[in-house]
Amino acid sequence: MAEFPARIHVLLARDSPRAVVIRRGPSKEVASILWDRSTDEFSLGQWLKGRIYGMRSDISPDGEYWIYFAMNGYWSSEAQGSWTAVAKVPYLKALACLPKGDCWDGGGLWTTNRAYWLNDGLGHSILRDTTLVRRDVTYVGPHTFCGECPAIYYPRLLRDGWTESPPNTVVPATTRRSFDRSLPGGWILRKFAHAQSGSPPGKGCYWDEHCITRTDGESTLECKDWEWADFDGKRILWARHGRIYAGSIGASGCLVEVELADLNGMRFRGIEAPYE
Repeated sequence: MAEFPARIHVLLARDSPRAVVIRRGPSKEVASILWDRSTDEFSLGQWLKGRIYGMRSDISPDGEYWIYFAMNGYWSSEAQGSWTAVAKVPYLKALACLPKGDCWDGGGLWTTNRAYWLNDGLGHSILRDTTLVRRDVTYVGPHTFCGECPAIYYPRLLRDGWTESPPNTVVPATTRRSFDRSLPGGWILRKFAHAQSGSPPGKGCYWDEHCITRTDGESTLECKDWEWADFDGKRILWARHGRIYAGSIGASGCLVEVELADLNGMRFRGIEAPYE
């Protein structure tokens, strides 16, 4: 059986240097990690024997809380095998636990630092709730995408500074959407967001690839092995082969990169969250 590097998805807080790294590997084990982008220190949160759907997850603007959708397949358990949870960054212990019982919809988006929209779809129940944050029942969520990952991921990209690529952008036939983020010096970070069955080995139904291109189209840097990438206003950030990098475009038009963390060697261990 082929071995793949750790798979990585990152949630960047908009008003804080905090981020949550969702690190998956092997396929049925996932860890949540705090990334302090002011110091580039990484701190392990907790592990789950199951899966977290990073594209259906979100971090509060101040980086204190996050909402995530998870599945462990124990359908007869209290959590019904899949659930949406709200927790303190970077932990998994649920302050609010909303069992789902299937993998349609789920997850959510933060509308303020302490209010979230629930991607309810076919419905959640309530196993545990909290007064620290609240569900925003007045927010009208996105309805332009399907009930799975794009329902959260695409609106999150648009909210956080990405724009849809022009209609004439050439993208692979399987790509549902492509998104652009402006970089300094007349460059664009372009994200190809795939939604397909029969995806390449090591990829799920929803996966990304990237390139960096000049706004005039005169030069392009291929970054097809980047599984996640973003720009935080100062640096280009990306994940490749289980590692996290930061960099910028040099004066010569080449990408200057620094490896920040290698997350491939991590192994599952039980950790308790420091709160009730």
